[in-house]
Amino acid sequence: MADNTFENRLCCHTGENIFDTDFGYTLSLINGKYKLIIIYWLAHHKDIMRYNELKRCLGNISHKTLSSTLKEMEADGLIIRNEYPQIPPKVEYSLSPKGKSLIPILVSMCEWGREHKE
Repeated sequence: MADNTFENRLCCHTGENIFDTDFGYTLSLINGKYKLIIIYWLAHHKDIMRYNELKRCLGNISHKTLSSTLKEMEADGLIIRNEYPQIPPKVEYSLSPKGKSLIPILVSMCEWGREHKE
């Protein structure tokens, strides 16, 4: 029987720089105030969202912050940006297969919250 204790599943060991580990890589992709929330909206509410829809869903987020967050997520391969050449410009965002692979993490976070929320 496999030992599933936390200590035996760690991907960071003593003396190792956490940012050089698998955990550090994952954290670098989802770290930030809005990245997981954007993934949540795209995964659980609409498969494709336009920029202004995301902005409304995220509430009090500046244009600069949303724009840079979306650019980072696109560069990391988490979302797909489709721009349509028309006036006014139309840009749509969706999760890439790599982004969709993070959905089980979101589900686990939801389950954890359900179990521990008072």
